[in-house]
Amino acid sequence: MESPPEPWPTGLAEQCEPLVRRVLAPNPSHYTFTGTQTYVIGAGDEVAVIDPGPADTGAPDHADTNGAGHVEAILAAVGKARISAILCTHTHRDHSPASRALKAVTGAPIVGCAPLSMDDDGPRADAAFDPDYAPDRILADGERISGPDWTIEAVATPGHTSNHLCYSLVESGALFTGDHVMAWSTSVVSPPDGDMSAYMASLQKLYDREDQVYYPAHGPAVEKPRQLVRGMLGHRRSREAQILRLLDTGPHTIGQMVPVMYKGLDPRLNGAAGRSVLAHLIDLKQRGLVGEEEETWSRLG
Repeated sequence: MESPPEPWPTGLAEQCEPLVRRVLAPNPSHYTFTGTQTYVIGAGDEVAVIDPGPADTGAPDHADTNGAGHVEAILAAVGKARISAILCTHTHRDHSPASRALKAVTGAPIVGCAPLSMDDDGPRADAAFDPDYAPDRILADGERISGPDWTIEAVATPGHTSNHLCYSLVESGALFTGDHVMAWSTSVVSPPDGDMSAYMASLQKLYDREDQVYYPAHGPAVEKPRQLVRGMLGHRRSREAQILRLLDTGPHTIGQMVPVMYKGLDPRLNGAAGRSVLAHLIDLKQRGLVGEEEETWSRLG
């Protein structure tokens, strides 16, 4: 993960292409890069908003903080147009909480990913989940919504979270990838909700598509999307092979694996790296390649 560059244009509407404007929330962190990017879709009198971002509360240096003023910046970007849908890619607190404030002001329905109910309160490596997210409509894979000059199609991409959706802008070939694919960093896949097997399948799903450009929720647009996804698939397979080579030398705990696998990593990101290793290990265990006893992992076969 890179450190966020400075300065970054928070609160300003940037024109990405004729039907797409981007507004950056003021919540930079090691997990959000320059902050959460909200996208306004449409050039006419009816628009959609993707990933409205964090609320104006939170803890310092966390991804869910510094949302103050972001809803106002979105409304300024929208101007006199009517918001007909507020879409969320997933329910981490740097993505969905502002949906409620935006709905309160505009009356627009919250549409998109399903709410997430966690069965445990285990450790989380990135932003915590938004427990109050309440969509008016859940979109299934391939389902569409439209406005006068835009059509958005939901693309189910579980893995980073089980409820993650990307959104395709049919008219331009753009794909809004949320946290599933980003150019500045690989996505955190943190069990139990994060699932490496599902994440890899979702990457392959995107690789098989013909989208022209990706607009992630964090970091720059991706102009060569299939090239990036191919590299991400290779990176994850390389991590998997690295784990298996380590376990070929003997049993290891995750705490022993992380410093070997992530040399020079910022210590603040050790937790995220450990969760990613765990996600790989769970996938390998399900495939019968590794086993675990008392938090120590061993190679099988």
